Amino acid sequence: MLTVGNDAGRVERMLEEGGLSCPDCGGRLAGWGRGRRRQVFGPGRRARQVVRPRRSRCTACRVTHMLLPARLLLRRMDEAAVAGAALAAAAHGLGHRRAAREVGVPEDTVRGWLRRAAGRAGQVREVFTRLAAELSADPVPLEPAGSPLADALVAVAAAAAAATARWPELFMVSPWEIASAVTNATLLAPVMAARAFNASSLS
Repeated sequence: MLTVGNDAGRVERMLEEGGLSCPDCGGRLAGWGRGRRRQVFGPGRRARQVVRPRRSRCTACRVTHMLLPARLLLRRMDEAAVAGAALAAAAHGLGHRRAAREVGVPEDTVRGWLRRAAGRAGQVREVFTRLAAELSADPVPLEPAGSPLADALVAVAAAAAAATARWPELFMVSPWEIASAVTNATLLAPVMAARAFNASSLS
């Protein structure tokens, strides 16, 4: 799987022009059909969309990769920004019930997000603190925010700010889309897999 930008037309052009590289061997990715249809919800679950992610195949190693738009997370039916808003609400002191009401998502869903995020808050903080330092021209130490989850979200925000400062064309990309790209959509998956950040795949 590979996280790409949300513009399906641009992703198609990148496939045609050889602009996407295999995360395994670095070879050129070409189009290779599509994945299953899936339902995705935006804020408040008011808008439902049906998406069918593009599948690609490496012309060198022949391995296939699903191309998942950065606004989505692996095996989650709510957009990354919705999950991020719930995590931010919890980091500001709201319990899972109030956080669920804030974003318009069932309580059990938000409780699951919070458990997963709390369990890997240290890993998230480490990954995004390191990324922020790598991307920033003048890195600033991140101050403690009051809880492991809050510290992790501060690091995500710092890395996203550093990325948009370095690549202004990303100014329309939300911090949670950048977080999805950095973790290859696994931010809330059972295992989080961070990878090198590639701004060109999102802009």
